[in-house]
Amino acid sequence: MTTQPASASRGPVTRKDVARYAGVSTAVVSYVVNGGPKKVAPATEAKVQDAIRVLGYRPNAAARALKLGSSETIGLVVPDNTNPFYSLLAHAVEDAAAELGYALLLTNSAGNLAKERRNIRNLAARQVDGVVLASVVFEPDLVDLESAEIPSVLLSHSDSQAEVTSMGVDLVEGARIAVEHLASHGHKNIGLAMGTTTGDEADGREQGWLKALADAGLPEGPIARSAFTREGGYAAGKRLLASAQRPSAIFASSDLQAVGLLRALHEAGLSVPGDIAVTSFDGSVEAEYSWPPLTTVEQPVREMAEAAVRALVGADRGEPPRHRVFPTRLLVRQSCGCP
Repeated sequence: MTTQPASASRGPVTRKDVARYAGVSTAVVSYVVNGGPKKVAPATEAKVQDAIRVLGYRPNAAARALKLGSSETIGLVVPDNTNPFYSLLAHAVEDAAAELGYALLLTNSAGNLAKERRNIRNLAARQVDGVVLASVVFEPDLVDLESAEIPSVLLSHSDSQAEVTSMGVDLVEGARIAVEHLASHGHKNIGLAMGTTTGDEADGREQGWLKALADAGLPEGPIARSAFTREGGYAAGKRLLASAQRPSAIFASSDLQAVGLLRALHEAGLSVPGDIAVTSFDGSVEAEYSWPPLTTVEQPVREMAEAAVRALVGADRGEPPRHRVFPTRLLVRQSCGCP
């Protein structure tokens, strides 16, 4: 037998109200709300869920966090949440966190180091259970997290730091494969649209471009440096086209740059890949739906995201810091000259 819904004048609906309405114990309500630790019979769970719906019960997250000593939240800092690659990365981290019962708090640094540090401080103040950081620099400042004893993982990171777990891909090898593919089409003058980093640090994609050219016995092609954005790629494309030695093929260091580059080429009345072939880096959905579809180096975003979350709050939690390198693969489409 159930009672009438609690009156709004009584204040917030409690777990006891739900238990009374459903005719079960408060422990059973807890098992249903938290998905365990004990199983609840389907019919009983249906009664509890019905009571929650009718009464409008909302669990008190703050009280739960205090009791568990955990906010059940992971923080994520990305350089640009409008970039399809980082959107894909954030989605993958959110899915991996949800699988373990954690919510995600996403912050955007807009490619700004000061804002990245501010986001880290805010996440530390909120006592999240861990932070996944796709930093704008190779050696980010993690002192606020360390002071709060909050673990962190550097994601989409190409270098090793002994004090913190990091993971990413081999940028040098990924770029080398993309440029090698262009050379296999017979291109002798391969340019580079290279993204600029906040710290103006050396980037493995440029090293991979140089290595592929050297391996093929080719001279260095022209370089245009610009932001890792569509606008940056567009500007780089215009500069490469104006070069005294206009390239017959271009490697763009990100898919987003390549999209802007394609616009510059189309505006100049050039066909891709007929006049100029293009390859890029990241493997975002945008590369698949550009025209022509981009041949790109795909990063295994989902695998990296899952590994990052495991390192913070999953099976790998507490393991000694290490750097993990994930393999890339070349997704061959039409922009390079393949059918």
